[in-house]
Order: sequence, then C-alpha cells, then structure tokens
Amino acid sequence: MSMKKYIALYMAPISSLEQMKNATPEQMQKGTDMWKTWGDAHKAAIVEMGTPLGKTKTVSAEKVTDTKNEICGYSIVQADSPDAAAKVFEGHPHLTMQGATIDVIEYVDMSSK
Repeated sequence: MSMKKYIALYMAPISSLEQMKNATPEQMQKGTDMWKTWGDAHKAAIVEMGTPLGKTKTVSAEKVTDTKNEICGYSIVQADSPDAAAKVFEGHPHLTMQGATIDVIEYVDMSSK
C-alpha cells in the first residue's frame, strides 16, 4: 500500500496569534528550535515543512472580502493512514499556544482516478 499525503492546517485563536507577535527574540528562537527538533524527529514523514500563512481573502460569486480565520500555517506529511498522519503531530510545538489545534486532512489525488 502506498503512502497517502495529508495536509496539516495549524489553527490558533486570533488572540494567541496576536500574543505571538509580541514574543521576545529569545522566545522566538526557542519556538524555532522546537520546530526544528520536531522536523528532525519526523523527517521521514514530512513531504513539505510548510510555512506560516498570511492574510486571507474570501472570494464569492458576488465579491472579494478580507477575512480573519484561525488558519495560521500548514505542513504536508505522508503516512499509511489518517491515524498515522495524526500521530505525527502529537506533541507538536504548535500545540503549546493556548487554544491551538492541528487539523490533518487527507489529500485526494483526483488525477489518478
């Protein structure tokens, strides 16, 4: 059975993201080090480490509007099952932020259908 890809969306309340913007350089470095440690521990599963995400626009049939949501970053991993993919994120440094969660979503490749 081949490995499937999963997109992990890092979610956090806007209030927690605002607090993160006020972090000291030392706090920022500690966070970076924690992410590097997580990445090194799971490098076999990581397809793309991802990045923080910026401002959101919502596009509808009527208009384009500025939107705020709790999505603040993403990563892409590969695993044998949804449970195995979710396990990669247990103890992830993102979860140290108050109210933070990680949504793990299976990537469905429609080109192979």
